[in-house]
Amino acid sequence: MKLFIQIPCFNESEVLLKTLKAIPKKINGIDSIDIVIIDDGSTDNTIAVAKKFGTKHIIKHQSNYGLAKAFATGLNYCLKNNADIIVNTDADNQYDASYIKDLITPILKNNSDIVIGARPIDQIENFSKLKKIMQKVGSWFVRIISRTDVIDAPSGFRAFSRNAAKKLIVFNEYTYTLETIIQAGYKNIKISSVPIKTNLVHRKSRLVKSIPSYVRKSVITMIRVFATYKPFRFFTFISFILLLFGFLISLRFLYFYINGDGSGHIQSLILAAIFIILGFQNLIVAFQSDLISSNRKLLEDIRDKIMDDEN
Repeated sequence: MKLFIQIPCFNESEVLLKTLKAIPKKINGIDSIDIVIIDDGSTDNTIAVAKKFGTKHIIKHQSNYGLAKAFATGLNYCLKNNADIIVNTDADNQYDASYIKDLITPILKNNSDIVIGARPIDQIENFSKLKKIMQKVGSWFVRIISRTDVIDAPSGFRAFSRNAAKKLIVFNEYTYTLETIIQAGYKNIKISSVPIKTNLVHRKSRLVKSIPSYVRKSVITMIRVFATYKPFRFFTFISFILLLFGFLISLRFLYFYINGDGSGHIQSLILAAIFIILGFQNLIVAFQSDLISSNRKLLEDIRDKIMDDEN
């Protein structure tokens, strides 16, 4: 059983060595442990630190493409190198590496395909009160959308079975954390959480520039994923809202028309017609999107078979 631990990095030379030293050398049930460094366009000595530690697997992006791209690059690299289990962790040593064995245990026992490390949010000192609230609200919202029981959705400390990693396709440029959970829920991939502990991180998060920005980008991500994997439901909901507005405005016009004042409310009739037309247009888009979604699923199946043949 081959375990690959991937670490996306961007200018992490000051803390990377500490992170690497904390990774366990042996774990029961695992034959080999490999570390993969994904350098996302660093301008410091991140690669030099990784090489000095003896890391054999180093991937370098020529530019800073972002965390989501670095994560996807690492996932594909691990799959090509016949990884059975892939663990993703942060380079800043936020996550206690001793819990890697807890992350992979449900996968080794075939109880889960994705395992997410649930942080003790209330006990993290460098999280503001607002951030703690937003983390909990965001996780609750992701659970509703994805129909999963994930406790800590934004956690980047997670393990993937080979089967799960093959099925995940990250298209978001901001973060992979929410998108992969929602995909797992829609693709019926078994997902669970295990409690973990974290280490104190002194530098500010590079992903969360500000709470409003993080919320905005996270909401956009969830909407995009929902529209991608449930397009018929997404566009029919929009169609229903538009048709409802059109119907209600039409009733308003009919009320005035029956009472002999219809000529003074032609604008309502025009507005109702616009809403009804837009509603039917969205209904057509819903059927078209559903056909495209079916085609995408076929392409994903073909991709899985190609990856199996290559290995």
